[in-house]
Formats: sequence, structure tokens, C-alpha cells
Amino acid sequence: MPQPILLTERLLLVPLADSHFELEVELDSDPEVLRYLVGRARSRDEVTESHQRRMATSAKVDGLGYWMAFGTDGGQRGSTRPATEDEGEFIGLMMLPPAHGPDQPDDPTVAELGYRLVTKSWRQGLASEASRVLLRHAFETVGQDRVIAQTMAVNAGSRGVMEAVGLQYVRTYFPTWDDPLPGSDQGEVEYEITRKVWADRT
Repeated sequence: MPQPILLTERLLLVPLADSHFELEVELDSDPEVLRYLVGRARSRDEVTESHQRRMATSAKVDGLGYWMAFGTDGGQRGSTRPATEDEGEFIGLMMLPPAHGPDQPDDPTVAELGYRLVTKSWRQGLASEASRVLLRHAFETVGQDRVIAQTMAVNAGSRGVMEAVGLQYVRTYFPTWDDPLPGSDQGEVEYEITRKVWADRT
């Protein structure tokens, strides 16, 4: 099952493709977007590596992967440059790959929710809107058992999105960083929602 195009009231989510690379470069050139990830803008070479990893990860579990989000209402959010003639203003990168990382077991039934929006699209409820359709896709189409999300404990904005879409706090953990970011001493947090909880709420 390939990743589908997903539509919400205000967003069009298109599976990440090589044609979106320049938009990934644009997104990761803003240090504010990466404040709680690497704390700085990423170089073009770093974005190239990230793009290649994302494309490879998308091939691991049918239906999971990464989506580029575009506005559908003709508003002035995000970049002023549309990706293609039939896609609206660029909003950001939405993530639903298989859960991965050194602290995550290799379980194809667990996906990891994430979102990265251009700063002009912050505080408009768009990350929550995209996350809800991704959760529905994860549970009702792909058949995942669980979806998790992780962020720095001090990232109140991201935690607010997780809570708004029904994820529940699971734990705080303290990974070792070579170059820790401000606030890393407070740890990372993990949230989750199971298919049963999703079904009970819908």
C-alpha cells in the first residue's frame, strides 16, 4: 500500500518525493524551526542526508512515511513559493514513519508522529489538524497498534499538539548528547496513543 494523499479542511498532505527537496532545504534553513532538534539551521549537505534517510525509512512499512503539507485555501501561510502548479502554499513536513531510534524496539506496528512547520504557519492549529488525519490513517488504514511522539521536555508547543490530538504522557528520559541544547537537562518526553484508545474516542 503506497502512502496516500491526505486531505483536511485546510491542508493537502502529499507523500514526500525528491521533487520536494528544495522545500526541505527551505524549512531547515530556519534555526527557529530546528530550535528543539539541533538548535541551528542545517546545511544543504545535512538536508540531503536527512532526505535520503526519510525516503529509505518510508519504504520500510507500507503506508507509513513522510508528507509535505500545503495550504488548500489560498492563504498567505508559509513560503511564498508553491511547490508545483497544483499544490498550494508550503506549510511544513509531517512525519509518520515506523518508530526508530536507539531507545525504540524494531516493531513495525508502532509509528512515530512528528511535525515541522514553517514559522509563518505556527499557532494556527495546523500541526494538530495534520496530526489527526495522520493518526486516523495510522490506525484505520495501516492498522498500527500504537503511535508515539517524542520531544524535549521544554518544548511546550510540541507537547501541546500531542495532548490536543489525544496522546498521553508516558515517560521522561535522559539521553546523552555530544552537544546538548539549552533545556536538555530537563530531558526528553514520550507520549503515545494506542489503537484502542483512538477507537474509543472516535
